Amino acid sequence: MFEKYLKDIGLSDKEAAVYLALLSFDKALVTEIADKANIKRPTTYVILESLAKKGLVSEANIGKKTFYIAEPPEKLGLFVERQIHLLEENKKSLDIIVPQLKGIQREQGEKPVVQFFEGKEGVISSSHNIFSKKINDEPVYIVYSKDTVMDMFSEKEAKEMRELRISRGIKSKAIYISKEGEKPSDETGDRIKIDENKYPIKSDITIYGDQVRVAVFGKRLSGIFVKNQELADTLKSLIKYIFDHK
Repeated sequence: MFEKYLKDIGLSDKEAAVYLALLSFDKALVTEIADKANIKRPTTYVILESLAKKGLVSEANIGKKTFYIAEPPEKLGLFVERQIHLLEENKKSLDIIVPQLKGIQREQGEKPVVQFFEGKEGVISSSHNIFSKKINDEPVYIVYSKDTVMDMFSEKEAKEMRELRISRGIKSKAIYISKEGEKPSDETGDRIKIDENKYPIKSDITIYGDQVRVAVFGKRLSGIFVKNQELADTLKSLIKYIFDHK
């Protein structure tokens, strides 16, 4: 039980064994500690030095011999406090260095995360993933065929995906085709209807943040999900260009 606690607060297996062994002595020689902890003497020297650096072991020279003394268990509290302080400092360092590391990753070319899905369930599931959280005030960019979506999904399913986005407060910028009347822009998003004869759209493309989902409506509904900032930004630029020149 004691060894598990000591390991939980940051000591290694052998550090815990040596510290517990040393607690049973007022003071002890390395050979005594090694025998008690069942650890080889050369290794015990290394472990004692490590525990001394942690403030849990001290030395006493008596004559020509070096004895080791376990610091009181209360010192474990100070050790834990130092660990907490160190973690806090490391967290501050991470906050500084992570953006720099991401910059290096971007310079070398960020590797896209690619996933494939099939069926209506795959599209609905990917919608939940894409809209799991709102990204500031960024809109979602959509290119789709309204007629095809209504053919592939029930009114309930289409409403569920739409309301998932709206419930997150995510507005849209959509380019669509439809044989029916035009659906005007409103408080939930901006829309541009294009000529389906000149510019047919045969797949559904959704771009949000660094995520891109492409659903292909063929004989069997399937699609691909890509997480890559460069690809997402490129597709957003194309849609923004259409909006700027409408």
